[in-house]
Amino acid sequence: MNGSGTAPTPAPRARYRRLGVEERRTQLIAAALGLFAHRAPEDVSLDDVAVAAEVSRPLVYRYFPGGKPQLYEAALRSAADDLQQCFAEPQTGPLTGRLSAALDRYLAFVAEHDAGFSALLQGGSVAETSRTDAIVDGVRRAAAEQVFAHLRVTDPGPRLRMMVRTWITAVEAASLIWLDEGKQPPLEELRDWLVDHFVALLTATSATDEQTSRAIRAVLSTETPEGRVGRLVRQVAPMLTDAAHLL
Repeated sequence: MNGSGTAPTPAPRARYRRLGVEERRTQLIAAALGLFAHRAPEDVSLDDVAVAAEVSRPLVYRYFPGGKPQLYEAALRSAADDLQQCFAEPQTGPLTGRLSAALDRYLAFVAEHDAGFSALLQGGSVAETSRTDAIVDGVRRAAAEQVFAHLRVTDPGPRLRMMVRTWITAVEAASLIWLDEGKQPPLEELRDWLVDHFVALLTATSATDEQTSRAIRAVLSTETPEGRVGRLVRQVAPMLTDAAHLL
């Protein structure tokens, strides 16, 4: 009681905010993604997700009655949607600049999700299914289609298609090695090396494929002498000249 003889007024209780179905589902997926970012899926339990989302375990089951495999698939689809947008760059300006911007987003995603990204690409998770494999493959195919769009190629032949898919595989492998090496070299150096790798693959393929040859000529028309390709040519030309003298 206070000095006036009356009981103190109790502090108002925080009002519990009920979420709609989609809002709650989004919240649970976000909580799961946050956990999968730093731990392999097999090391994350539904109890962990419930604690991270500040809800009860039964509520997690209410939204994902299939348990962790269903929640992992939903989280994977959400991450895949983000990854697929990485290469969606406006088709203006030099191609190397567009690829650099796309790789900045891709590698930022890799850095943020770390262990989860490794588990996603390396497989072996107890939550892995044919559907999750299809989701991962869908990201790769979407990335390839974006690259073809940047090359302004609507019907790529087998050699150009193989070259682009090989580069995407190299980007994935380099990302995993980068994580394993403690994110070294710095992200900007890795990005530039991957862009150079793309140009080198495109150049080598153009030597024996007319469609790729037309594509690289279109690419070069968007570049400037001071740009990425110009610098690469100046760095590589002396070595090629020396090699030619030895042949």
